[in-house]
Amino acid sequence: MDGPSFVNQCPIPPNTTFLYDFDTANQTGNFWYHSHLSTQYCDGLRGVFPVYDPQDPLGHLYDIDDGTTIITLSDWYHVLAPEGQNSFFKTGIVPIPDSNLINGRGRYKGGPLVPYAVVNVIKGKRYRLRIFSLACRPFYTFSIDNHNFDIMELDGIEHDPVPVQNVDIFAAQRISIILNANQTVGNYWIRAFPTGGNPAANPNLDPNLSLAILRYKGAPIVEPTTVNVPGVKLFEGDMHPIKEEHPGKLGSGPADVSIVLSISQPNPPFFDINGISYLSPTLPVLLQLLSGAKAPADLIPSEQAFIIPANKLIEISIPGTGNHPFHLHGHAFDIVRTSNTDVVNYANPPRRDVVAVAGGNMTFRFLSDNAGAWFLHCHIDWHLEAGLAVVFAEAPTDNVSGPNSQITPADWKNLCPLYNELKPEFQ
Repeated sequence: MDGPSFVNQCPIPPNTTFLYDFDTANQTGNFWYHSHLSTQYCDGLRGVFPVYDPQDPLGHLYDIDDGTTIITLSDWYHVLAPEGQNSFFKTGIVPIPDSNLINGRGRYKGGPLVPYAVVNVIKGKRYRLRIFSLACRPFYTFSIDNHNFDIMELDGIEHDPVPVQNVDIFAAQRISIILNANQTVGNYWIRAFPTGGNPAANPNLDPNLSLAILRYKGAPIVEPTTVNVPGVKLFEGDMHPIKEEHPGKLGSGPADVSIVLSISQPNPPFFDINGISYLSPTLPVLLQLLSGAKAPADLIPSEQAFIIPANKLIEISIPGTGNHPFHLHGHAFDIVRTSNTDVVNYANPPRRDVVAVAGGNMTFRFLSDNAGAWFLHCHIDWHLEAGLAVVFAEAPTDNVSGPNSQITPADWKNLCPLYNELKPEFQ
C-alpha cells in the first residue's frame, strides 16, 4: 500500500479506482500523499495527511493545533510536467517554478494581485504550525517576521524543541513549530524564500512574492510592512528525539550492512548512483519478490536494487554532491552524521524520513524490520525522473510467508493487467 509506480504497484489506469487500505501503526505527525508516477505530482496531485495524537507528549507546549494551523509550501509551473520534463532532458536546465505558493496562494511578476494566504492568531495563544513542503524542486527558508519559534517535529517524529528564527525545508520534508503569538497586534509577513534554482532563469519568479500573512485578531485587513531580519537558522544536528521516541535506540555498534551510494553525472542531465541511472522496472519490485525473487540476480533489472536481510542494522552513506533531499519509504532513520559535518552522533541523532544531502557526506541508519520493496530517491522530482534513485528489496522471503507476509487484495493484483491493456499513449 506504499504506492510508488513499478516499485510497489503498477499505476492506476485512467477511469478506474484503487483503494489504499492501511493502518497508521501508531504513527502520528505530518505526512502527505502524492502521485508517484513520473513527475505527475508537479501538476498538483498532492495533499497533506496529518495524523493527530490525542495524547501528544508535547501537547502541553501549545494551545491550538487544527486545520487553521496547517501551512503548505509548493511550487507552481506555467508548463505541464511532461513538457517541463522533456525540456529538461533536452537542455539540461531543471524547470524553474513561475511562482511559489503558501497554502495554495502566491503571486508572480506581472500577474494579478491575488490576496495572500492568511494565518490568523490571537495574542497570547501558542500555536502548533504544521508545515509541509509539497514542492517538486526548491527548498524553502521559512521564517515569520518579528517572531521566534521552536522546532518540535521532523517528518512525523517529535524532538526536543529547539528555538530558531528560520529553518530550511527541503522538498517532501515536514516540520511542526511552536509559535507564541506574543508580539504587538498587527500583520506580519510569513516568508518561504525559495532556493535551489537561479531565479534569473525565469523573469517571472520573484522570491519576494513567496509570502503569506500572519494576522493577529484585531489587526486591520492590510498587507504587512514588516521586514525580514536574518537570525539563527536551525542546524539539523541540534535536533534530538523526545524520550518517548527512544533516541539512539539503534546503538553505536558496527552496522550489519553498510552501503555507500555515490552520485555522479557522467551523462548530464541524467544521474547515476554507483554508476547506474535508475529506470523504472517493467514489473513492480514487490511483485517480483512475491513471485520468488530472493537474490539480486533474480530481480529485473538487478543493478538498481539492493537486497537487504531482515532485522539487521543497515547503514547508508551518501557522499555530498549538490542539494538532494533523499526520502526512504518504509522507514524513519537516524541521521548519525548530518551533511557538512564530520561529527558522528549515535546517542541521540535526529530521526526523520527525508534527509538533505547538501555538500557533505551524510550517513543514516535504520533497522530492517519492515519487509517490502522500499524506494530511496531524491525528492526533487525532476532529479528522480533523471535516475536519482535505488530500491531496497527488504527481507525477500518474509514478504512471501510468515507473520509479516504481504496481503495482496484483488484490486492490487489487477493493476498490472489493467495498466498493460492501455494504449501506449496512456501509459
